[in-house]
Amino acid sequence: MFNPLSLASALLSKLAFKPIKYFIDSTFRDKVTPVPGSVVYCDLWLAVEHSGIHVQDGKMSNIVVDGFAESTVCLSDAWDFTTKSKWGRKIYVSCDRDGPVGHDTVAERAASHLGERAFYGLVVKNCHEFSTKCVNHLDHTQQEEDDDRSLLDSVLPLFPDDTWEPTMAILKASAKRKLGATKWRLWDWENDEARATDDKEDPEPDWNALDQQFRRLPLTPGNLAHLRQQLAEAQAYEAEIDDENLPPVIRQRLRTYRQTLTDISDLAEKAKALLAACPDAGFSYEDLRTGAEDFTALAQQIRQNPQIRELVRKLGRQHIAEEIKRQTRIPQASRSEVHGTHRSNDLMRLLPSELLNFEDETLETLFYARLLENNLLTYELSGSTLINGETTESRQQRTGPVVACLDTSGSMQGEPLLKAKALLLAVAGILKPENRSLHVILFGASGQTRTFTMDGTTDHHDAAGLLAFLRQGFGGGTDFETPLQHAMDLIEQQPAYLKADVLMLSDGDCQPSDAFTTTLHARKARLNARIYSVLCNGQRVQDRFSDEVVLL
Repeated sequence: MFNPLSLASALLSKLAFKPIKYFIDSTFRDKVTPVPGSVVYCDLWLAVEHSGIHVQDGKMSNIVVDGFAESTVCLSDAWDFTTKSKWGRKIYVSCDRDGPVGHDTVAERAASHLGERAFYGLVVKNCHEFSTKCVNHLDHTQQEEDDDRSLLDSVLPLFPDDTWEPTMAILKASAKRKLGATKWRLWDWENDEARATDDKEDPEPDWNALDQQFRRLPLTPGNLAHLRQQLAEAQAYEAEIDDENLPPVIRQRLRTYRQTLTDISDLAEKAKALLAACPDAGFSYEDLRTGAEDFTALAQQIRQNPQIRELVRKLGRQHIAEEIKRQTRIPQASRSEVHGTHRSNDLMRLLPSELLNFEDETLETLFYARLLENNLLTYELSGSTLINGETTESRQQRTGPVVACLDTSGSMQGEPLLKAKALLLAVAGILKPENRSLHVILFGASGQTRTFTMDGTTDHHDAAGLLAFLRQGFGGGTDFETPLQHAMDLIEQQPAYLKADVLMLSDGDCQPSDAFTTTLHARKARLNARIYSVLCNGQRVQDRFSDEVVLL
């Protein structure tokens, strides 16, 4: 289900380190001018970079895409090199601790390819592979070629599916091995050429906002992959600038940023079983860090306790469909009239003008290309006819929500309460897709109740709020009548709770009075409600008010 906040958080997790890096690199680190054979790159968008080889006098040999999956090796100045960048016109240069590094042989190799045309792909035959080949031409051996191929095979699986250019890692590794590039610094080309740009000064990131965003980031597999990628970038960057003279406050903020990512990654690893058991819960670091739950034990109860799984199956009833069939005249689409022209691959309705392409060998190739792209000019046919047929109308009869009464008395502490939490989290997970609400009542002694509602009619799935709510309790005596009275009142007074299932989760160490039980049975029958008593200590007790008793 779409959640704008989750989307914003996910985008932040992908992009957070670029503004940090830009701010530090442009404000505190020395800028450089590339030498012949230097590797250069600029950020285009998200995780996409464009790279090339500096030849001389501010000119780069690089691949320029100039057609559909086609490219040409061109000589570009800094302005042209960054023309497609959405992150300003910043260019990074291969460096060591003393300044820019390159080699004349690399520059000559890059220049020798100028004018060549080739297929262009995101993972192979792209700008990074071109730059890597130029760098590797320096004292290249067959063994190194095998090493490069092995390195690519080992790096590719490390990247998430939406990371477009893993070959950038290969390029940096080659530049480090061949040129000694241990650092990447900004090229101050704008000041060199005194050219005006639309670039603004890089502002300092809001470190506190970044910290809070990451702490509230839903720990989904995709978000965790990006977060750990950001962590790896932060660690590599700290190692790169370790011997440079940066303000202590900046180093401290970098350490804090990296530590936040480390803490989140470690907690996610600790809670990975729970995150897998509740994939739609959207738990964040903040949701999990404040509790004292044994995440592994909780997840094990959710996934492996057969009684919990069976009860969840019973409660997860799908909509009951009532079908009504009618005889009627049904309009059926037909293709009996010429309506106009459009572009398609329908050879039976081809316009004669397209056949002229077969008169020329080159145009014939163009014809087949248009055919594959569904781009041939053809007649567009449309129309409709009426036929006798049968239609089926489906009326949906929705099952009711769940009202859960959870005993938090002293006798429920420990494993019984763990089982109860596991059941409620599992129930919440199956109710949301069916747009059914969950109302939880925590109870203790007479008159002691607290409530929490997950509204099934809204887009917000507050499993995190439920987990936080379940950490509360009373710890005293036990009274069944107060929560059962609350549950029946809710079902009777709220139309949305008609036909609700009531869960009474306890250790069974209490029974309502005879008079209350008689009234309860009458109200259940009138409201078409059912009560499941779930005994969390695994021992059956006498029960006179439930429709079914389940032992966990």
